[in-house]
Amino acid sequence: MKRLLAIVLILLTATIYAQDNEGSAPLQEFKATVVNAQTDFPLESVHVINLNQVIGTITDANGKLTINAAVNDTLYLTYLGFKPQKVRVTNDMFKFEDTRIALTELAYALEEVIVRPYQLTGYLEIDVKNLPVNTAYQYSISGLNKSYEAGNKNPSAVTKVLGAILNPADLLRNLFGKKPQQMRKLRQMKEDDGIRDLLASKFDRETLTELLQIEKVDIQDILNNCNYSRSFIETANDLQILDAISSCYEEYKVLNRR
Repeated sequence: MKRLLAIVLILLTATIYAQDNEGSAPLQEFKATVVNAQTDFPLESVHVINLNQVIGTITDANGKLTINAAVNDTLYLTYLGFKPQKVRVTNDMFKFEDTRIALTELAYALEEVIVRPYQLTGYLEIDVKNLPVNTAYQYSISGLNKSYEAGNKNPSAVTKVLGAILNPADLLRNLFGKKPQQMRKLRQMKEDDGIRDLLASKFDRETLTELLQIEKVDIQDILNNCNYSRSFIETANDLQILDAISSCYEEYKVLNRR
């Protein structure tokens, strides 16, 4: 009986060990060439992010990319004027070093557009009055290492800021609670220089939504609840948006522990 029990335990241990090894594939250096699907020419400076490992890189002058990845990791490729593409890394891609990834060029039908951001008269006194004024004022709280944006200077704006800081129940409990695993990626994203450089040149929120697995409307809701102004939300680049979300999330965690 004891011998049978020992055999069962050995088999069970071996099975668990094999499953653990299957679930955690080792990281390897993945290489590929990114080309234009229409011309087959290599594409330089394509943004490549490993969504699983939260690391990023860009292709060189010959369209070559090198990035650490494991089998079944997903690579997210973006390039201005081309359709974003996801690529699942397979065993064969590591075995054969001639992997080519083709991006499809987007076709835009452009009409004649006359850009007139402001109606200027040429008279300084009149034009100054017609230019829009950013009303997103910053409020700083003594003891905290950041400032908060609010819509105007009236007392209710300050009250709104204080309410967001002092009331944990109102500080995005539902928004952050829906995606706890994705939000943990914020720290990794902030620490990776490659991803920070990529996000600094982007304004479309597409890469952020892929990395955090949230919708664009969720990003807007998060920043609204963190008292960031509409002008900031609409004009900031993706790196600034990442830092804003990360800052708000860190404060949420501190307040939630209390």
